[in-house]
Amino acid sequence: MHHYFVYDVFTETRFGGNQLAIFPKAESIPEGELQGIAAEFNFSEVTFVYPPETPGHTARVRIFTPTMEIPFAGHPTIGTAKALADLGHGPDMVLELGIGALPCTAGPQGARFTTSAPLERLATPDPALVARALGLSPDQIDQSNHAPTLASVGLPFTLTALKTRADLVACQPDLAAFRDGAKAHPQGLDFAQFAYVREGDTCHARMFAPLDNIPEDPATGSACAALAAFLCDLEGAPLSLTVHQGEDMGRPSLIRLTTDGTSVTVAGQALRIMEGSVL
Repeated sequence: MHHYFVYDVFTETRFGGNQLAIFPKAESIPEGELQGIAAEFNFSEVTFVYPPETPGHTARVRIFTPTMEIPFAGHPTIGTAKALADLGHGPDMVLELGIGALPCTAGPQGARFTTSAPLERLATPDPALVARALGLSPDQIDQSNHAPTLASVGLPFTLTALKTRADLVACQPDLAAFRDGAKAHPQGLDFAQFAYVREGDTCHARMFAPLDNIPEDPATGSACAALAAFLCDLEGAPLSLTVHQGEDMGRPSLIRLTTDGTSVTVAGQALRIMEGSVL
């Protein structure tokens, strides 16, 4: 049997935030079963934890969505760090991910990690296509600060500012448009869409990745990290943001971000809510 924990991540309240299954001792799980286990949970991600490859590091972590292995994601990193702290590691630790080693800190107060992965601006998708993917009209997109931009600090997302909170609520993803976007921008993998409304240091956001079997994600730390890096680069100044996500799907999440232009720190709480075993 393979033991796992389930954590709610980026929330201080049970049954909020983003669900994550963590297998803290994954060495005994056959390689061919990893993707199947992730698909069986059907959470946005599942993590499998192995001994580190580099002495002095805490663990090697592999991250799977329902359809693929990915090199980096935010809520799996936060949730796994918190789970390892609950198991006696830390508070300071280094996790080995597909994008390299990430320093993390975790304890009763929650967890945080810092990534120095460079910002990549991969494309500027047609705003009409992005609007269609979000189920909106092009005039609901706010291009006063930037056009929709496919960007990454380890995992790609199209970052799109909307004009009002009501526009964000109105999003209704169009699967055909996502397929068109993925075909036009294969570097964006599944053409995942991160739409947001910003008011000073506060953002409200939603993320959709239906081609990855994620109709909507309650909390997306990797997209938030990309947004912070992108806005910092755009504005040429250090940045602190608080992102509210998941509210429109009944799983409120809170993600805190800081960046100085060379690295991004992502922080939030995570709660263990259940555990079990896969036979």
